[in-house]
Amino acid sequence: MFYSETGAWCPGLEVRPSDRRKWLKVFEACDEDKKGYLSREDFKVAVVMLFGYKPTKIEADSVMTSVKPNTSGIYLEDFINLMQKKKAVQLHHNEIRQIFTAFDMQYRGFLTLEDFRKAFRQVAPKLPERIVLEAFRKETLSLYMDRSASIPEFPNCMLYLDPCDCVHQTKGLREAVWTIRPVFRTSA
Repeated sequence: MFYSETGAWCPGLEVRPSDRRKWLKVFEACDEDKKGYLSREDFKVAVVMLFGYKPTKIEADSVMTSVKPNTSGIYLEDFINLMQKKKAVQLHHNEIRQIFTAFDMQYRGFLTLEDFRKAFRQVAPKLPERIVLEAFRKETLSLYMDRSASIPEFPNCMLYLDPCDCVHQTKGLREAVWTIRPVFRTSA
């Protein structure tokens, strides 16, 4: 999944030298003919090497047309930029999954409204109840009658929350989740 597909991007995320070296090594390994660019198939192999999955035809087409449409492939700097974005998206998804896991105290794979309330009482005790309810209902009640949020809906619930509400009320939602995460697991 890439930036164009998710809209997620972490501004200010710089390429670490170790990542750049790794991406350069993979680029060189996949550019077997030393053309100076990666073809569609070379790109697919590179993604498998770096992220462990083979991109779909649609994803590969999207990437190939997004870089420089009239070129033969993806040049090194474009590849580095793509991998940087890919890594940022992957980190974002991993973080959402970890927060969801911290909230899912019963290990059921979904959150009920009560789970959501309990988690936010721990994480952001001064956050108004209506905001928690609105965040939960935003996705779950309008789309799902079982009144639960599973991992696919959870990011939408989290996106609904105004970070200003959380930051001004606590030391920040993310920081609070990481602080209380062990508490969730031991108190369940």
